[in-house]
Amino acid sequence: MTSVSTHVLDATTGEPAAGVALRLSAHDGADVDRASTDADGRARFGADLTAGTFRLTFATGEFFAAAGRETFHPEVVVTFTVDAGRPHLHVPLLLSPFAYSTYRGS
Repeated sequence: MTSVSTHVLDATTGEPAAGVALRLSAHDGADVDRASTDADGRARFGADLTAGTFRLTFATGEFFAAAGRETFHPEVVVTFTVDAGRPHLHVPLLLSPFAYSTYRGS
């Protein structure tokens, strides 16, 4: 079983992105878990995942709208593969109103 966490940083302000709503879903779209980033921009999901393909959806439009800022991406969806041999996956997101970057973290 594999656990998943994330860390969202706002590249424009250089600060953690607190309050970003997150949805973890299976490849078929079924909800697995939901969370929101804390004051440090971090969230850990309680679900233990089996091997397969999953999606992590970041509600970036809501985050920027709450701050009164324009954005191009209403959401960011990161699709990733879970390997049963890896006990934990970290999926960070570096975010700005008009761009984003992600990678497999540690």
